[in-house]
Amino acid sequence: MDFELSEEQSAFRDIVRRWVNAELPKDLMRQLEADEENYPFVIWDKLKEQGFFGIGIPEEYGGLGGDVVMQMIFAREMARTAGGLLWVWGLTSFGGAKTLTVAGTEEQRQKWLPEMAAGNLRVSLSMTEPDGGTDVLGAMKTFADKVDGGWVINGAKMWTTGAKVADRLLVLARSDRNAVKKHHGLTAFFVDAKSPGITASLLPKLGMRAMGSCEVHYDNVFVPDSDVLGEPHGAWKAMLPSLNNERIMVGAQCLGAIDGVLEDALDYMKQRHAFGKPIGQFQILQHYVADIATSQKLVELLLYNVSWMQAKGMPCGNEANMLKMVATERAVEAADLGIQILGGMGYSAETDMQRYWRDHRILRMTPISNEMVRNTIAENLGLPRSF
Repeated sequence: MDFELSEEQSAFRDIVRRWVNAELPKDLMRQLEADEENYPFVIWDKLKEQGFFGIGIPEEYGGLGGDVVMQMIFAREMARTAGGLLWVWGLTSFGGAKTLTVAGTEEQRQKWLPEMAAGNLRVSLSMTEPDGGTDVLGAMKTFADKVDGGWVINGAKMWTTGAKVADRLLVLARSDRNAVKKHHGLTAFFVDAKSPGITASLLPKLGMRAMGSCEVHYDNVFVPDSDVLGEPHGAWKAMLPSLNNERIMVGAQCLGAIDGVLEDALDYMKQRHAFGKPIGQFQILQHYVADIATSQKLVELLLYNVSWMQAKGMPCGNEANMLKMVATERAVEAADLGIQILGGMGYSAETDMQRYWRDHRILRMTPISNEMVRNTIAENLGLPRSF
Protein backbone atom coordinates (compact mmCIF):
# COMPACT_ATOMS: atom_id res chain seq x y z
CA MET A 1 0.00 0.00 0.00
CA ASP A 2 1.23 3.49 -0.87
CA PHE A 3 0.78 6.11 1.82
CA GLU A 4 2.89 8.76 0.08
CA LEU A 5 1.37 11.99 -1.19
CA SER A 6 1.34 12.45 -4.94
CA GLU A 7 3.74 14.91 -6.56
CA GLU A 8 0.90 17.42 -6.92
CA GLN A 9 -0.20 16.97 -3.31
CA SER A 10 3.35 17.33 -2.01
CA ALA A 11 3.88 20.51 -4.01
CA PHE A 12 0.61 21.92 -2.69
CA ARG A 13 1.61 21.06 0.89
CA ASP A 14 4.94 22.83 0.49
CA ILE A 15 3.28 25.95 -0.92
CA VAL A 16 0.79 26.07 1.94
CA ARG A 17 3.51 25.44 4.55
CA ARG A 18 5.62 28.34 3.30
CA TRP A 19 2.57 30.61 3.22
CA VAL A 20 1.50 29.63 6.75
CA ASN A 21 5.01 30.23 8.11
CA ALA A 22 5.12 33.67 6.51
CA GLU A 23 1.54 34.88 7.02
CA LEU A 24 0.20 33.00 10.07
CA PRO A 25 3.12 32.81 12.51
CA LYS A 26 2.40 31.48 15.98
CA ASP A 27 3.04 34.76 17.76
CA LEU A 28 0.36 36.44 15.64
CA MET A 29 -2.04 33.54 16.29
CA ARG A 30 -1.50 33.88 20.06
CA GLN A 31 -2.23 37.59 19.88
CA LEU A 32 -5.40 37.15 17.83
CA GLU A 33 -6.74 34.20 19.81
CA ALA A 34 -6.48 36.08 23.09
CA ASP A 35 -8.94 38.77 21.97
CA GLU A 36 -12.33 37.20 22.60
CA GLU A 37 -14.29 40.30 21.64
CA ASN A 38 -12.91 40.69 18.13
CA TYR A 39 -13.13 38.26 15.21
CA PRO A 40 -9.73 37.72 13.50
CA PHE A 41 -10.55 39.46 10.23
CA VAL A 42 -6.83 39.65 9.45
CA ILE A 43 -6.77 35.86 8.96
CA TRP A 44 -9.87 35.98 6.77
CA ASP A 45 -8.34 38.71 4.60
CA LYS A 46 -5.08 36.79 4.16
CA LEU A 47 -6.96 33.63 3.14
CA LYS A 48 -9.13 35.60 0.75
CA GLU A 49 -6.16 37.33 -0.87
CA GLN A 50 -4.50 33.99 -1.52
CA GLY A 51 -7.69 32.36 -2.82
CA PHE A 52 -7.65 29.55 -0.27
CA PHE A 53 -11.41 29.69 0.31
CA GLY A 54 -11.76 28.03 -3.08
CA ILE A 55 -10.04 24.79 -2.03
CA GLY A 56 -12.45 21.91 -2.49
CA ILE A 57 -15.07 24.00 -4.30
CA PRO A 58 -15.49 22.80 -7.91
CA GLU A 59 -13.98 24.99 -10.61
CA GLU A 60 -17.36 25.42 -12.32
CA TYR A 61 -18.47 27.34 -9.23
CA GLY A 62 -15.39 29.54 -9.10
CA GLY A 63 -13.35 27.34 -6.79
CA LEU A 64 -9.90 25.79 -7.05
CA GLY A 65 -11.19 22.23 -7.16
CA GLY A 66 -9.45 19.46 -5.25
CA ASP A 67 -10.82 16.58 -3.22
CA VAL A 68 -11.08 16.02 0.52
CA VAL A 69 -7.42 14.97 0.63
CA MET A 70 -6.34 18.40 -0.62
CA GLN A 71 -8.60 20.06 1.93
CA MET A 72 -7.07 17.97 4.71
CA ILE A 73 -3.55 18.84 3.61
CA PHE A 74 -4.45 22.51 3.86
CA ALA A 75 -6.23 22.10 7.20
CA ARG A 76 -3.28 20.26 8.72
CA GLU A 77 -0.77 22.89 7.65
CA MET A 78 -2.89 25.81 8.84
CA ALA A 79 -3.73 24.20 12.19
CA ARG A 80 -0.01 23.74 12.92
CA THR A 81 0.19 27.43 13.79
CA ALA A 82 -3.43 28.58 13.94
CA GLY A 83 -4.87 25.77 16.05
CA GLY A 84 -8.61 26.36 16.49
CA LEU A 85 -8.44 29.52 14.39
CA LEU A 86 -8.42 27.09 11.47
CA TRP A 87 -12.20 27.47 11.56
CA VAL A 88 -11.90 30.97 10.09
CA TRP A 89 -11.38 28.94 6.92
CA GLY A 90 -13.24 25.77 7.85
CA LEU A 91 -16.71 27.08 8.70
CA THR A 92 -17.26 28.55 5.25
CA SER A 93 -15.05 26.51 2.92
CA PHE A 94 -15.67 23.19 4.59
CA GLY A 95 -18.93 23.49 6.51
CA GLY A 96 -21.00 25.81 4.36
CA ALA A 97 -19.66 24.84 0.95
CA LYS A 98 -19.84 21.09 1.62
CA THR A 99 -23.46 21.32 2.77
CA LEU A 100 -24.48 23.45 -0.20
CA THR A 101 -22.76 21.07 -2.60
CA VAL A 102 -24.54 18.07 -1.09
CA ALA A 103 -27.97 19.48 -0.25
CA GLY A 104 -28.40 22.65 -2.31
CA THR A 105 -30.12 23.02 -5.64
CA GLU A 106 -28.15 23.89 -8.74
CA GLU A 107 -29.54 27.42 -8.57
CA GLN A 108 -28.36 27.76 -4.95
CA ARG A 109 -24.92 26.40 -5.80
CA GLN A 110 -24.58 28.84 -8.68
CA LYS A 111 -25.61 31.70 -6.41
CA TRP A 112 -23.59 31.01 -3.26
CA LEU A 113 -20.56 28.83 -4.00
CA PRO A 114 -18.73 31.44 -6.13
CA GLU A 115 -19.20 33.96 -3.30
CA MET A 116 -17.76 31.48 -0.80
CA ALA A 117 -14.84 30.62 -3.07
CA ALA A 118 -14.02 34.32 -3.49
CA GLY A 119 -14.06 34.92 0.26
CA ASN A 120 -17.03 37.27 0.01
CA LEU A 121 -19.42 35.26 2.20
CA ARG A 122 -19.04 34.11 5.81
CA VAL A 123 -21.10 31.13 6.95
CA SER A 124 -21.84 29.91 10.49
CA LEU A 125 -23.38 26.57 11.43
CA SER A 126 -26.37 26.91 13.76
CA MET A 127 -27.25 23.37 14.79
CA THR A 128 -26.77 22.70 18.51
CA GLU A 129 -29.74 23.18 20.84
CA PRO A 130 -29.40 24.68 24.34
CA ASP A 131 -30.59 21.40 25.91
CA GLY A 132 -29.07 19.16 23.28
CA GLY A 133 -25.33 18.79 22.99
CA THR A 134 -24.76 15.52 21.15
CA ASP A 135 -28.52 14.80 21.23
CA VAL A 136 -29.25 17.37 18.52
CA LEU A 137 -32.32 15.60 17.17
CA GLY A 138 -33.91 14.53 20.44
CA ALA A 139 -33.56 18.01 21.94
CA MET A 140 -34.71 19.93 18.86
CA LYS A 141 -36.93 22.82 20.02
CA THR A 142 -36.25 25.18 17.14
CA PHE A 143 -39.32 25.07 14.91
CA ALA A 144 -40.00 26.25 11.38
CA ASP A 145 -43.62 26.81 10.38
CA LYS A 146 -44.76 27.16 6.77
CA VAL A 147 -46.23 30.49 5.74
CA ASP A 148 -47.00 32.09 2.41
CA GLY A 149 -43.77 32.33 0.42
CA GLY A 150 -41.52 30.83 3.04
CA TRP A 151 -41.11 29.78 6.65
CA VAL A 152 -41.00 31.37 10.11
CA ILE A 153 -38.34 30.11 12.53
CA ASN A 154 -38.56 30.33 16.32
CA GLY A 155 -36.10 28.90 18.80
CA ALA A 156 -32.52 29.15 20.03
CA LYS A 157 -29.16 27.64 19.18
CA MET A 158 -25.93 27.34 21.15
CA TRP A 159 -22.28 27.41 20.03
CA THR A 160 -23.01 29.07 16.70
CA THR A 161 -19.41 30.07 16.06
CA GLY A 162 -18.86 33.29 14.16
CA ALA A 163 -22.54 34.25 14.24
CA LYS A 164 -21.85 37.92 14.98
CA VAL A 165 -19.90 38.37 11.74
CA ALA A 166 -21.71 35.82 9.56
CA ASP A 167 -23.52 36.67 6.35
CA ARG A 168 -25.47 33.41 6.35
CA LEU A 169 -26.49 30.96 9.08
CA LEU A 170 -27.01 27.30 8.27
CA VAL A 171 -29.94 26.48 10.55
CA LEU A 172 -31.46 23.08 11.27
CA ALA A 173 -35.05 23.25 12.51
CA ARG A 174 -37.99 20.92 13.04
CA SER A 175 -40.52 21.65 10.31
CA ASP A 176 -42.95 18.80 10.99
CA ARG A 177 -44.17 18.81 14.57
CA ASN A 178 -45.93 15.46 14.06
CA ALA A 179 -42.93 13.49 12.77
CA VAL A 180 -42.87 10.01 14.31
CA LYS A 181 -39.09 9.57 14.25
CA LYS A 182 -36.80 12.28 15.58
CA HIS A 183 -34.63 12.30 12.43
CA HIS A 184 -37.70 12.93 10.27
CA GLY A 185 -39.39 16.29 9.75
CA LEU A 186 -36.24 18.42 9.77
CA THR A 187 -35.40 21.18 7.31
CA ALA A 188 -32.14 23.03 6.66
CA PHE A 189 -32.28 26.77 6.02
CA PHE A 190 -29.60 29.08 4.61
CA VAL A 191 -30.67 32.12 6.61
CA ASP A 192 -29.66 35.73 6.06
CA ALA A 193 -27.83 36.48 9.31
CA LYS A 194 -29.08 40.08 9.28
CA SER A 195 -32.75 39.07 9.18
CA PRO A 196 -35.08 40.78 11.67
CA GLY A 197 -35.60 38.67 14.76
CA ILE A 198 -32.07 37.25 15.01
CA THR A 199 -29.96 38.16 18.04
CA ALA A 200 -26.55 36.71 18.88
CA SER A 201 -24.64 36.98 22.15
CA LEU A 202 -21.08 35.82 22.84
CA LEU A 203 -20.40 32.80 25.03
CA PRO A 204 -17.07 33.19 26.91
CA LYS A 205 -15.11 29.95 26.63
CA LEU A 206 -11.82 28.24 27.37
CA GLY A 207 -10.34 27.97 23.89
CA MET A 208 -10.76 29.20 20.30
CA ARG A 209 -11.77 32.47 21.94
CA ALA A 210 -11.46 34.86 19.01
CA MET A 211 -13.83 32.73 16.91
CA GLY A 212 -16.73 34.16 18.88
CA SER A 213 -19.11 31.28 19.63
CA CYS A 214 -22.63 32.57 20.27
CA GLU A 215 -26.05 31.80 21.59
CA VAL A 216 -28.47 32.78 18.83
CA HIS A 217 -32.17 33.46 19.28
CA TYR A 218 -34.65 33.26 16.41
CA ASP A 219 -37.83 35.25 17.05
CA ASN A 220 -40.33 34.95 14.17
CA VAL A 221 -37.53 34.98 11.59
CA PHE A 222 -38.90 34.81 8.06
CA VAL A 223 -36.95 32.70 5.56
CA PRO A 224 -38.06 32.60 1.90
CA ASP A 225 -38.61 29.26 0.18
CA SER A 226 -35.57 29.97 -2.00
CA ASP A 227 -33.33 29.63 1.07
CA VAL A 228 -34.44 26.10 1.97
CA LEU A 229 -31.60 23.62 1.34
CA GLY A 230 -32.85 20.39 -0.13
CA GLU A 231 -36.33 19.02 0.29
CA PRO A 232 -38.42 20.31 3.21
CA HIS A 233 -38.58 17.80 6.07
CA GLY A 234 -35.72 15.74 4.61
CA ALA A 235 -32.66 17.61 5.86
CA TRP A 236 -31.16 14.89 8.02
CA LYS A 237 -30.95 12.34 5.23
CA ALA A 238 -29.52 14.98 2.89
CA MET A 239 -26.88 16.07 5.39
CA LEU A 240 -25.70 12.62 6.47
CA PRO A 241 -23.10 12.34 3.66
CA SER A 242 -21.33 15.43 5.04
CA LEU A 243 -20.85 13.95 8.54
CA ASN A 244 -17.78 11.94 7.53
CA ASN A 245 -16.23 15.11 6.12
CA GLU A 246 -16.76 16.84 9.46
CA ARG A 247 -14.95 14.09 11.35
CA ILE A 248 -12.12 14.10 8.80
CA MET A 249 -11.76 17.85 9.22
CA VAL A 250 -11.46 17.46 12.98
CA GLY A 251 -8.79 14.80 12.44
CA ALA A 252 -6.80 17.14 10.21
CA GLN A 253 -6.98 19.95 12.75
CA CYS A 254 -5.77 17.67 15.52
CA LEU A 255 -2.89 16.36 13.40
CA GLY A 256 -1.82 19.92 12.67
CA ALA A 257 -1.88 20.66 16.40
CA ILE A 258 0.30 17.63 17.12
CA ASP A 259 2.73 18.87 14.46
CA GLY A 260 2.91 22.22 16.23
CA VAL A 261 3.33 20.65 19.67
CA LEU A 262 6.16 18.42 18.49
CA GLU A 263 8.16 21.16 16.78
CA ASP A 264 7.80 23.47 19.79
CA ALA A 265 8.81 20.71 22.22
CA LEU A 266 11.90 19.79 20.22
CA ASP A 267 12.99 23.42 19.87
CA TYR A 268 12.65 24.02 23.60
CA MET A 269 14.43 20.81 24.59
CA LYS A 270 17.43 21.75 22.46
CA GLN A 271 17.69 25.26 23.91
CA ARG A 272 16.74 24.88 27.56
CA HIS A 273 19.45 23.81 30.05
CA ALA A 274 18.99 22.48 33.58
CA PHE A 275 21.36 20.68 35.95
CA GLY A 276 24.24 21.52 33.64
CA LYS A 277 22.88 19.90 30.49
CA PRO A 278 20.22 20.44 27.77
CA ILE A 279 16.90 19.07 28.95
CA GLY A 280 16.68 17.14 25.68
CA GLN A 281 19.21 14.79 27.27
CA PHE A 282 16.77 13.78 30.02
CA GLN A 283 15.37 10.33 29.32
CA ILE A 284 11.86 10.98 30.60
CA LEU A 285 11.45 14.00 28.31
CA GLN A 286 12.73 11.93 25.40
CA HIS A 287 9.99 9.42 26.21
CA TYR A 288 7.39 12.21 26.13
CA VAL A 289 8.63 13.29 22.71
CA ALA A 290 8.58 9.69 21.48
CA ASP A 291 4.94 9.42 22.60
CA ILE A 292 4.01 12.65 20.80
CA ALA A 293 5.77 11.51 17.60
CA THR A 294 4.02 8.15 17.75
CA SER A 295 0.65 9.88 18.11
CA GLN A 296 1.55 12.05 15.13
CA LYS A 297 2.20 9.04 12.93
CA LEU A 298 -0.89 7.18 14.13
CA VAL A 299 -3.23 10.09 13.42
CA GLU A 300 -1.52 10.77 10.08
CA LEU A 301 -2.08 7.21 8.89
CA LEU A 302 -5.71 7.24 10.00
CA LEU A 303 -6.34 10.66 8.44
CA TYR A 304 -4.89 9.89 5.03
CA ASN A 305 -6.53 6.47 4.90
CA VAL A 306 -10.00 7.83 5.72
CA SER A 307 -9.56 10.84 3.41
CA TRP A 308 -8.54 8.53 0.58
CA MET A 309 -11.57 6.30 1.21
CA GLN A 310 -13.91 9.31 1.26
CA ALA A 311 -12.40 10.72 -1.94
CA LYS A 312 -12.93 7.34 -3.64
CA GLY A 313 -16.54 7.22 -2.54
CA MET A 314 -15.95 4.20 -0.31
CA PRO A 315 -18.01 3.63 2.86
CA CYS A 316 -15.93 4.92 5.77
CA GLY A 317 -18.33 5.93 8.53
CA ASN A 318 -16.76 3.70 11.16
CA GLU A 319 -13.25 4.68 10.12
CA ALA A 320 -14.15 8.40 10.25
CA ASN A 321 -15.48 7.93 13.78
CA MET A 322 -12.30 6.11 14.80
CA LEU A 323 -10.22 8.94 13.36
CA LYS A 324 -12.21 11.57 15.25
CA MET A 325 -11.90 9.69 18.53
CA VAL A 326 -8.20 8.89 18.28
CA ALA A 327 -7.14 12.26 16.84
CA THR A 328 -8.90 14.36 19.48
CA GLU A 329 -7.62 12.31 22.40
CA ARG A 330 -4.06 12.14 21.08
CA ALA A 331 -3.95 15.88 20.35
CA VAL A 332 -4.99 16.76 23.90
CA GLU A 333 -2.51 14.23 25.34
CA ALA A 334 0.28 15.63 23.14
CA ALA A 335 -0.44 19.20 24.21
CA ASP A 336 -0.51 18.15 27.86
CA LEU A 337 2.88 16.46 27.47
CA GLY A 338 4.12 19.58 25.73
CA ILE A 339 3.10 21.69 28.71
CA GLN A 340 4.95 19.27 30.98
CA ILE A 341 8.09 19.49 28.83
CA LEU A 342 8.10 23.29 28.92
CA GLY A 343 7.26 23.37 32.61
CA GLY A 344 6.20 26.81 33.78
CA MET A 345 6.62 28.24 30.28
CA GLY A 346 4.18 25.64 29.00
CA TYR A 347 1.55 27.14 31.28
CA SER A 348 2.43 30.66 30.20
CA ALA A 349 0.36 32.57 27.66
CA GLU A 350 3.69 33.55 26.08
CA THR A 351 3.97 30.09 24.50
CA ASP A 352 1.60 28.00 22.42
CA MET A 353 1.36 24.74 24.36
CA GLN A 354 -1.48 26.00 26.53
CA ARG A 355 -3.28 27.26 23.40
CA TYR A 356 -3.01 23.88 21.69
CA TRP A 357 -4.49 22.24 24.79
CA ARG A 358 -7.32 24.77 25.16
CA ASP A 359 -8.25 24.77 21.47
CA HIS A 360 -8.49 21.00 21.20
CA ARG A 361 -10.00 19.92 24.50
CA ILE A 362 -13.43 20.87 23.14
CA LEU A 363 -13.07 18.43 20.23
CA ARG A 364 -13.37 15.46 22.54
CA MET A 365 -16.98 16.59 22.98
CA THR A 366 -17.83 18.09 19.59
CA PRO A 367 -19.21 17.71 16.98
CA ILE A 368 -20.09 14.47 18.74
CA SER A 369 -18.75 13.26 22.07
CA ASN A 370 -16.13 10.53 22.03
CA GLU A 371 -18.35 8.50 24.33
CA MET A 372 -21.07 8.54 21.66
CA VAL A 373 -18.47 7.75 19.00
CA ARG A 374 -17.51 4.63 20.94
CA ASN A 375 -21.18 3.65 21.20
CA THR A 376 -21.57 4.01 17.43
CA ILE A 377 -18.44 2.02 16.63
CA ALA A 378 -19.58 -0.81 18.90
CA GLU A 379 -23.05 -0.78 17.36
CA ASN A 380 -21.55 -0.98 13.87
CA LEU A 381 -19.65 -4.05 15.02
CA GLY A 382 -22.95 -5.79 15.73
CA LEU A 383 -23.59 -4.96 19.38
CA PRO A 384 -27.03 -3.72 20.55
CA ARG A 385 -27.67 0.01 20.63
CA SER A 386 -26.84 1.54 24.00
CA PHE A 387 -28.73 4.84 23.74
